[in-house]
Amino acid sequence: MIKTAVGLLIAGVLVTGISYIMLRRYLHSDSFRKFLSAEASDMAGVTGEFAPFRWEGLAVETDSFDAKGAGIVTGVRADGLHTEVGFGGVSRGVWEIKSTSLKRLEMFVDATKTVDEAVTAEVKRDSKKKPQPSGWLPRDAELQGLDVSEVSVKALLNEGPATAAGMKVHVEPAGAKNAYRAEVRGGTIRMPFKILPEIRLDRVRTRYQDKRVFLTDATVLAWKNGRIEGSGEWDMNTRQYTLEGGASGLTCEDIFSEDWSKRMTGDVATTFSMDNSSGSPTARGKLTIQRGVITALPMLDALAAYADTRRFRVLNLNEAHTDWRWQKGELALTNFVLSSDGLVRLEGSLTIRGRDLDGLFRLGLAPGTLARIPGAETDVFIAGERGLLWTTLRVTGTLDDPKEDVTDRLIAAAGMRMFDQIPETGEKVIKFTRSIIGDDPNKVIDKGVKIIEQGSGIINDVSGVLDGFLGSGSGNEEKPKDEKK
Repeated sequence: MIKTAVGLLIAGVLVTGISYIMLRRYLHSDSFRKFLSAEASDMAGVTGEFAPFRWEGLAVETDSFDAKGAGIVTGVRADGLHTEVGFGGVSRGVWEIKSTSLKRLEMFVDATKTVDEAVTAEVKRDSKKKPQPSGWLPRDAELQGLDVSEVSVKALLNEGPATAAGMKVHVEPAGAKNAYRAEVRGGTIRMPFKILPEIRLDRVRTRYQDKRVFLTDATVLAWKNGRIEGSGEWDMNTRQYTLEGGASGLTCEDIFSEDWSKRMTGDVATTFSMDNSSGSPTARGKLTIQRGVITALPMLDALAAYADTRRFRVLNLNEAHTDWRWQKGELALTNFVLSSDGLVRLEGSLTIRGRDLDGLFRLGLAPGTLARIPGAETDVFIAGERGLLWTTLRVTGTLDDPKEDVTDRLIAAAGMRMFDQIPETGEKVIKFTRSIIGDDPNKVIDKGVKIIEQGSGIINDVSGVLDGFLGSGSGNEEKPKDEKK
């Protein structure tokens, strides 16, 4: 009995020793290098190969991994690989790949590429033909952790090139087979959207499983003190993605054009969501400005002059917000509100296509603002809510040369108001001048026309009030000589 037990023990030790030698010999063979190359290629959806391995026990190093892809991942380059192979998973039919590190990982992505289904199917068939160990040797590899010192990505999107560089990445298993968690820290991202500056990564956590990438949470920094947080999902098969979150710590100077950022100050925050379910990227959200102040606008000086008050020279905004939607270069602002309590309020919607404008607003002004323009506060503006006088405001033209329709209506109203008054006033003047001075009635009418022309001049001058809402002109342009009075 004892002899039998000792014999079994010796046999077990011999089997274990022989198995170890066989496993180690296979690891050090070129067959294992090709097997591991196929495993890495299959995981990344590319076709590539590791450079020759250098072994020290169960630890291995290689200079590089180079691969090309027929899908949206068109290339992968990894430099300075170090890893260790464990035998703990042999009984489960897997090689344990642990303590893996890379000095540098570079990826090339072409999201504009239309993938040929036949080519994709061929790649999948080839992946099934990958070299397999014979006999009882494991047929799968299990990555137990990965640290990359520097990751860079170069991507071509429909909107243009995007890049990411300088990122540090840690990857670990997420429980299910071929499922992984990754944490990214540091690095910068540049997107092909003019509205976005260079983005600085704070921390990004993701999860990968079954060709789907889940953005668990992300915190990135932009502009001077901007902080953007979000989460989302990307399906690598359908290429559809969703992203939502919010941005805070922004200022008007960060996101507005140079012209407007000189005229408006305040703290900006916005929510956002983005997806490509319609076939092209679409983003939407709500933007709010806190502690907003508008200065140095032609409208402010004009309003102050015509209302005979300094209250309009600097507008402290008690309310400033809009819903926004961006798609294919078109920006739509809806539920737009810009208000300085008791003085002026602008609300409505505006669409910007390229540099073309198309907007419809309601403009509310404090009573007395345009009192010097005949008919302005009775025929063009009407009393309404919030104690303001209201009118519609149609905006067209371009960002460089915006147009509005209120000025023409003010001129027309001034003319009609003078004609309304001329018959009665004229009759009295005619009677008086006939009995005392004997003026010709035609001269009285001529005087009325001159009054209208003067009123029109006033309205033309105050048109800066309306253009100023869009930031056009400086208010200091010199008039042509034939227009000077």
